Amino acid sequence: MNPLFEAAAEVQAFLQGRGWRFAFIGGLATLRWGAPRATQDVDLTLFAGLGEEERYVQALLSRFRGRIPDAEVFALRHRVLLLLASNGVAVDLALGGIPFEEEAVRRATPFEFAPGAALVTCSAEDLVVLKAFADRERDWGDIQGVLVRQGRGLDWDRIRRCLAPLAELKGTPEVLERLERLRREVEAGPPATEA
Repeated sequence: MNPLFEAAAEVQAFLQGRGWRFAFIGGLATLRWGAPRATQDVDLTLFAGLGEEERYVQALLSRFRGRIPDAEVFALRHRVLLLLASNGVAVDLALGGIPFEEEAVRRATPFEFAPGAALVTCSAEDLVVLKAFADRERDWGDIQGVLVRQGRGLDWDRIRRCLAPLAELKGTPEVLERLERLRREVEAGPPATEA
């Protein structure tokens, strides 16, 4: 099995064994919904809520090795736990606490990437929201891949409804405009070439 899928399956088994709610995001979700691209790590959101983070972090660190010294302190401060799967693949586990993250985890569904590797990933719409919120150039490339592959099947009302408050919270309302521009460009298709 691909080392990335193997690492993700190992983390997923641990989380499911405890009945914890989670969804793979990032590169794995992009493989499901968008254009394939190389990814070196496993990204996921575990819905920990607010106030219970330490319990989750300690349980995870009892099973997986932290990638940095004081991984617990870092996780509790930044809400991201940096782990290593047993095969050495890096795992970035976000501690979800806001309503959007809870909804994204609730909407997540399994997808079989390879035989024996059915992984629970976020929806295409939630992936677009997460990528637009992150607002890095590679994220916009991933969004474009999702728009091309999913076409007009995306629920744009949900994307706008989820992204608007996050963009406002971050102080980046321009991401909504950029997303709409990208949507129009993709829907218009490539420019016609002159004969």
